[in-house]
Order: sequence, then structure tokens, then C-alpha cells
Amino acid sequence: MAELKFMIAPDKFKNSMTASEASEHIARGILSVLPGAEILQFPLSDGGEGLIDALLSRSGGRIMKTVVTGPLNSPVESRWAILDDGATAVVEMSSASGLTLLAEEKRNPLETTTFGTGELIKTVLAQHCTRLIIGIGGSATNDAGAGMAQALGIGFYDRNGEEIGRGGKELLKLEKIDLSGIDQRLAHLHTIVAVDVDNPLTGSHGASLVYGPQKGASPNTAALLDR
Repeated sequence: MAELKFMIAPDKFKNSMTASEASEHIARGILSVLPGAEILQFPLSDGGEGLIDALLSRSGGRIMKTVVTGPLNSPVESRWAILDDGATAVVEMSSASGLTLLAEEKRNPLETTTFGTGELIKTVLAQHCTRLIIGIGGSATNDAGAGMAQALGIGFYDRNGEEIGRGGKELLKLEKIDLSGIDQRLAHLHTIVAVDVDNPLTGSHGASLVYGPQKGASPNTAALLDR
């Protein structure tokens, strides 16, 4: 019988195993029955947790750690990476603004912010990286990226010219966006967004109504965020 070759390419099993762990278990199971089989392991990511490890397993590189603002404005230590080419950074939004950073009873997309994700991008810029791969799955937020933009120098103002705060509910006050303070280094950063869905921003298939509930939104809250 010809030797069999298997390619194992799982994503994570959420709240159970990482993609690498799943791949190892599957390989072990195959080899227990077919000890002569050739195994190729390619752990994958859907753009959520595990993107860094999936890319490092194929490209090499080093893990970096930075303290940023978490989804409810408390400091969190975020993990990111620079690949072996020295120019490509990999960021997981979930590491700065993610659901796993909050206990279930504290999940509230009216309050949570992506500010820490913007701070991670600023850290990438400070390391002189010219390419960014950012996975945006697993977030605890529904602020349309406003917090991220605030951290990168963009101003968001209400009708009285006062800067709005952080969190999804603050967008109800928004009257003006000022791009004049944007971090100019962004113009030289080529960004790739790793995501496995194509929902529009608003509407019945939009971010708030589809994903708001998993971030802690009631139906009324999701409708408010959509507005």
C-alpha cells in the first residue's frame, strides 16, 4: 500500500484548543493508526486569536509585548509580532480590544473601545515596520474603529466642538471628524486586514445587529449602535 500523505490545516477550537494544539492532536491520531503516514501541519487563522502563531509557524519572527489601553480603558499587555523579514508586523485586535480580556458580565459594546488597537499600530510605526497584517476577529467592541482612530490622532467632535469620549455610545454625539492630526507615518504603512466575513457596516446584516449580541448587546442596544 502506498504511503499516505495528510495535510492538517485547522483553525482554533474556540475556548478549547489553539490551531497548533488541534493540529498536533489530529496528527497524533492519524499516526496511531497509520504510523508510516507523512504529515504536513499548517495551522490556520480566521483573523481572530491565533493569527500571530499561524504566521510565525511558517515565516518565523519574534514575539513582542506592549502595554496598551484595554477595551474598558484599563491597561492590558498585548502580544504582537515582527516577522523574519524585519519589516512586517502582525497584530491581533483581540489582544488589545478583545472579548477574552473581559469577564462575560463586563461585556458592553456601548462602553468598550478600540483605542488600544490604535496604540498597538502606533507601536508598530515606532518600530519602523512598513507592512502590517492585522486580524480583526474576536473584538469586544462596536465603535466603528473610532477609538483606534482617536489613538492615531484623528479628532471626533460633538456639535459644541467638544471631543467625544470612547465607546460605541459616544458616536451618537458625533458631528465632525478632523483628520488634521492623523499620524503621518500611516501614509507609509501598507496594511492588510485579515478577516473572514464581508458584512456591511450598518443595516440588518451589519456589524451591530449581527455581531453586537456576541459582544454583550441586547437587541435594543444593538439597534442603538446601528443608528
